[in-house]
Amino acid sequence: MKSFLPLLFILTFILSTHVGAQVRVLSENTEFSGKIGSSQRKSLIIQNESNQENEYFLKFLRGNVGSSQNIKICIADKCFDPKKDLSKIKLTLSPNEIFTDLYLEFDLGITETRGNFDLHFVNSENLRDVFVIEAVYDVFNPSVEETNHKDISIGSIYPNPSNRIAQIDYDFKNPNAVAKISINSFIGNPVAEYILDPVSKSLVINVANFNPGVYFYTLYVDNKNIVTKKLVVKK
Repeated sequence: MKSFLPLLFILTFILSTHVGAQVRVLSENTEFSGKIGSSQRKSLIIQNESNQENEYFLKFLRGNVGSSQNIKICIADKCFDPKKDLSKIKLTLSPNEIFTDLYLEFDLGITETRGNFDLHFVNSENLRDVFVIEAVYDVFNPSVEETNHKDISIGSIYPNPSNRIAQIDYDFKNPNAVAKISINSFIGNPVAEYILDPVSKSLVINVANFNPGVYFYTLYVDNKNIVTKKLVVKK
């Protein structure tokens, strides 16, 4: 009996070292936020924290994904549809490797909605070794209000209210015009200023560091005040 107890302890220790997840997701929470019909691509970073090479396969996709929303998992330059190519999505991680060639592409769909989904990866040789990539999405219907100027047409900011990012879509009619967006606090103090790129079609503003409250954003074209609208920032 005495010789049996140390053996039992050793076996228990060996098994316990293989139960926990050996891959850690290093990237921040994956969030997709944008207007109806848009697509976004996010980079994912994971680390194999074990001292051995491991292969992981995507076991299942779980969550409330709409019929008009499409997800693609990209490993380097190869992309897969988890709804159709589940068995093809595999990751081979070297010992202690930090893997950065993993991407998630998401078509936000045709309706205004919010939701989330999870990707569950499992070690091919140890089904208890699992890691999960979690994602949330927020699809907005941008305002149809549009300002038409002879040099530029520009929509309203969305989402509004916002707590992370806000976006303004625009289209230059005259690429030689100089257009900018100026943001001021409710009492008129300048907060930020952005020059609009004629090549681009949208301006993305990070409002996460703004204090909650009411702001006003103004479109200037060649230093002339064209229109001013309200932006609400919440936490």
